[in-house]
Amino acid sequence: MDIRKEDIKQEVFDLYDDYAHNRIERRDFIQKLSAYAVGGITVTALTSFLMPAYESNIQVKPDDPRLKSAYIYYDSPKGDGKIKALLSLPIDTKQRLGGIIVVHENRGLNPYIEDVARRAALAGFISLAPDALTPLGGYPGNDDQGREMQSKLDKNKILEDFIAAYEYLNGLPDCNGKVGVVGFCFGGWVANMMAVRISDLSAAVPFYGTQPATEDVPKIKAPLMLHYAGLDTHVDEGWPAYELALKDQKKEYIAYIYPNVNHGFHNDTTPRYDKTAAELAWKRTIDFFNEKLK
Repeated sequence: MDIRKEDIKQEVFDLYDDYAHNRIERRDFIQKLSAYAVGGITVTALTSFLMPAYESNIQVKPDDPRLKSAYIYYDSPKGDGKIKALLSLPIDTKQRLGGIIVVHENRGLNPYIEDVARRAALAGFISLAPDALTPLGGYPGNDDQGREMQSKLDKNKILEDFIAAYEYLNGLPDCNGKVGVVGFCFGGWVANMMAVRISDLSAAVPFYGTQPATEDVPKIKAPLMLHYAGLDTHVDEGWPAYELALKDQKKEYIAYIYPNVNHGFHNDTTPRYDKTAAELAWKRTIDFFNEKLK
């Protein structure tokens, strides 16, 4: 039978969130999920429903004729060596563009993040989407294995890989020297930390990202736009202290909390996606980058 999002209890999405963030093992996830397999819905069907469907949800195809998009490698001397990344920019540009680093979730450079990078390029920027799993062979083609692979890497070395991506993009002839970052989930933490670490970062947009330590907030120079999901209790619990520190240090920021949506609401390949919130958050993000990177 077909499963509808509105028929799924919030506890199921919370359970998937725990699994997707390595708070519970797959065996425990399946066992607990079985309690919600009722009314003809099997555990297999429920599991399949929760997993991303990349093939049918790509907004900007890899061969979109409006873009120049290709994989490149750049050096990350303080991180994991050479890192693979998707570099995209409008094909008909005749001027230098603002740059956007696009940071993936905790599972490598999957098709959704590549799609987001191409969307950013279509909006008039040069985008770079690195794959932190490069040292282990790159994104393996499925999120479960990608998440397992990424859990084996040092997140601080991954951060260095994205800082190196900033340096690489900032040095490209097509870039105007103004570079921002947008990151999702784990990538939201990276975006926050890049704002801490890079004094000349032009803008940072974390989507439901874990916050930096409050003692690091004085180091932030970049303007911030922060997106949070109203139902995301794990990430949201760190926001009040972060906001208090941002206010105390008189940092430039704007924050949005989208009510009644789940962590991952921007990801249009999973049932956690919320079209209204995702489109609004993305419009706000592009408007922000147009203001800060042009």
